[in-house]
Amino acid sequence: MARSIPGSKGGGGKTRSSDTPASGSAARDFRPSRDDILRYIASNPEKSGKRDIAKAYSLKGEDRLWLKDLLRDLQDEGLLTKDRKRLIRRGALPHVVVLDIFSRDAEGGLLARPAERATEDDEFNPIVSIKQRRDASGPAPGVGDRVLAKTFPTNDPTGPAYTARVMKVFDRQREAVLGVLRVGHDGTFRIEPVERRQTELVVEAEFLNDAKPGDLVEVEPVRAGRYGLPRAKVLTVVGSLNSEKAVSMIAIHAHEIPHIFPKDVIAESEAVKPASLAGREDWRDLPLITIDPADAKDHDDAVFAEPDSDEKNPGGVVATVAIADVAAYVRSGTALDREALKRGNSVYFPDRVVPMLPERISNDLCSLKEKVDRPALAVRMVFAADGRKIRHSFHRIMMRSVARLAYRQAQAAIDGAPDETTEPILETILKPLWAAYEVLKRGRNARQPLELDLPERKILLKPDGTVDRVIVPDRLDAHKLIEEFMIQANVAAAETLEAKKQLLVYRVHDAPSLAKQESLREFLQTIGLSLARGAQLKPAQFNGILARVRGEDNEALVNEVVLRSQSQAIYSPENLGHFGLNLRRYAHFTSPIRRYSDLIVHRALIGALGLGKDGLTRSEEERLEDTSALISATERRAMAAERDTVDRLIAAYLAERLNDTFDARVSGVTRAGLFVQLPQYGADGFIPVSSLEGDYYIFDEAARSLFGERTGKGFQLADRVEVRLVEVAPLAGAMRFEMLTDPKPLPGSKRSFHKAKGQRSRTRASQPRGGSNRRR
Repeated sequence: MARSIPGSKGGGGKTRSSDTPASGSAARDFRPSRDDILRYIASNPEKSGKRDIAKAYSLKGEDRLWLKDLLRDLQDEGLLTKDRKRLIRRGALPHVVVLDIFSRDAEGGLLARPAERATEDDEFNPIVSIKQRRDASGPAPGVGDRVLAKTFPTNDPTGPAYTARVMKVFDRQREAVLGVLRVGHDGTFRIEPVERRQTELVVEAEFLNDAKPGDLVEVEPVRAGRYGLPRAKVLTVVGSLNSEKAVSMIAIHAHEIPHIFPKDVIAESEAVKPASLAGREDWRDLPLITIDPADAKDHDDAVFAEPDSDEKNPGGVVATVAIADVAAYVRSGTALDREALKRGNSVYFPDRVVPMLPERISNDLCSLKEKVDRPALAVRMVFAADGRKIRHSFHRIMMRSVARLAYRQAQAAIDGAPDETTEPILETILKPLWAAYEVLKRGRNARQPLELDLPERKILLKPDGTVDRVIVPDRLDAHKLIEEFMIQANVAAAETLEAKKQLLVYRVHDAPSLAKQESLREFLQTIGLSLARGAQLKPAQFNGILARVRGEDNEALVNEVVLRSQSQAIYSPENLGHFGLNLRRYAHFTSPIRRYSDLIVHRALIGALGLGKDGLTRSEEERLEDTSALISATERRAMAAERDTVDRLIAAYLAERLNDTFDARVSGVTRAGLFVQLPQYGADGFIPVSSLEGDYYIFDEAARSLFGERTGKGFQLADRVEVRLVEVAPLAGAMRFEMLTDPKPLPGSKRSFHKAKGQRSRTRASQPRGGSNRRR
């Protein structure tokens, strides 16, 4: 029997117990129970927003306010979480998800698991049964494939938790295996695979293809004999395992990143002819310039600014951003377009770039080269003196960049040290740009985006591709200027498309979930800070906390915890706003060479504004939800590959420094132990809790700490410590350390433990030490 909901009318309103809500006026006599709501959401993943639920149960007026409170309670309790505007059961799969097909059932049906965990902080990993449609077009999925699919809960306790319908097969099964050539004890050549799930392979001498022991190679498995290890032949020698090129190739293969363009894509790119002036405005006399990293190979954005001549806008400026017109060359439905969507984005490693588009497009036709005619899509924006954008307009143009500058070069000119390139344009171009930035900065300050202080590290390589050193590049005004110009151009694109009622892909960043807000609030209480309650937190409230700890010992700790409380930014056809930038609408427009999302926005603008016949097609509009899910997944894939490459590089670099001591900072706290980061290198390693001596150590999730039950002393997130490197596994990018710093007093830890005794992990320090661990 359903129980009544606390807080309902009269202290205990009517309820109904049913998986399916009643319709019509009869339903108005009932309020659904908590279980009803949870069952409805599980059974109706496509219609699980607050409005959908209210409509399904015919809730109106006061009942809708009651429903809002109930849903908030269910989120606070961790029973529900948000996926865009939909609500989903905690641990439940999103309606659109990436799956890896791993096997078949007894009847030959395909079985799959999520490529990623369903949520950021649980380990729910259900089995999904793939339903194959006989009339489906495109390649049929098979075991080993990765697919984009829509999921549907089964409510079957004896079978798979979900069924799924495949929307797209976007990663085909690989034939090649990556591994290191070794010589076995018996003198045979063997392949030590990079991926743990792959078995060891034997290579006959005649199939070595000039590979030498220690080389990283791609091999093709061949038919195995009845006995012994399976055999393979070497296809290509990637390089020595000691070179950085090999390390990035490991990540490319491990994350299944397409890195070789098919022949038809290359042929199509080579056949493309430069765009003409026809149908474009001639802006070649406007002195646009590009400002990029010194080692940039493509230049897809150019800027110009000047004071507004309109006497009605005193102190105002006109800022122009021109972006390479990739849509002119990459047409919908072509081989180029299909490959770009498959890749989703370019991937950047310390020694190489895996581009989204072939070099003929990215580094040539769509690169805004100095003093060369190039097609572009431009936005001209007018700002008032206080930084408010008054109006903007988009134009399809032909431009000619007057100068290609590096960030440091442009900054040096403004700081009084121009060179032969910047001297002639200092007064006419650079100073007006910086004056415009001062205006835009006023608008940014009024907007108050989230201001985290988390320096980014960059790996510098030696000529042989190994690590030279790790630096933290200076954050220059030149960087901030370009960033703010691009943000405003992105906002203008979203605003224009909304005004034209044109579908698009937004870049959305949802506010922190209520559960994460509460976790952050508990942490801040442990250091004497408070965070207001409520679902409508603004970035300014986080900035206030960050300002209070600026210059204090726990500044790095608070910045790190605030960062971890944030949601992950994704692409979506549904606008949720951008919490971090504190913007109501935001779309990526400024990098179509390296992000497919931006190419979609370009096509949408071209179509909505009548700027050509190569706009967004109807079929593309219909697939925007699927496309958004795909490019969000490829972005996460790229980030993981880049991070893994850095981990492997630093692990290989430090492999010769076993038993050396390092200054470190605690970068993560778990029941299993401490993750520590070496600030000098930006690399992470692990300290097992079993190696912490002298006490029973208890995990305090709220305080992000491990503390001793007897002494109350321990270690907390962001603590500065001294550690000794005791084990390195370069292929896995893993390092294990021992703690040398004595634990410190953690006020409140013992009280916190006794209050919630039995809910936290206790680990005896005398347990055997664990091996290498790696955070994923």
